[in-house]
Amino acid sequence: MGRLVVVQFITLDGVVEDPDGSDGTTFGGWAMRFGPQGVAGDKFRLGDMLQTGVLLFGRRTWDHFRTLWPTRTDDFSRAMNDADKAVVTSRDIDPALWSHSRAVTGPLSDWVRAAVQRRDVVAIGSGSVIEALRHDDLIDEYRLLTFPTATGDGRRLFSVPTELELVSSEQVGPASLTVHATRGRTGG
Repeated sequence: MGRLVVVQFITLDGVVEDPDGSDGTTFGGWAMRFGPQGVAGDKFRLGDMLQTGVLLFGRRTWDHFRTLWPTRTDDFSRAMNDADKAVVTSRDIDPALWSHSRAVTGPLSDWVRAAVQRRDVVAIGSGSVIEALRHDDLIDEYRLLTFPTATGDGRRLFSVPTELELVSSEQVGPASLTVHATRGRTGG
């Protein structure tokens, strides 16, 4: 049985919006201020999950990522490009735009429950998707790459009180990677 893992770049004040500045917000680009190596590679320690699990995206995140990843050729980028990808969308997905991509069929919560029976699901970015997963109590683990900055503005990961258990913490480049299990679930 798999688990649902949420991965997010985040600031000290909990903001997850516009880490690379591509949305054009006044506070955006906060992760990129630490240089491209601050976000490059397997900073979330996904490892084998890239080969055995499925990456879950909202449509906007997938549309942005499909413009970035397909032309990259380093080892991590190849693993991202080769990974199975599912997109929460009401529109068609053209897998030629980013290999191994398909639309989620049916209600999101049903799709996730079925998927985690077979393998890990890694939800990346996609605020509305994360909120829906949290609302349905489907998240097993958060992997947060926290950058030493506060924006003072922007959409935050947690908008309601949430209790988590710290599983691990390590410095990863300029940021810290913390792994948190949701209450009553086992982290890994």
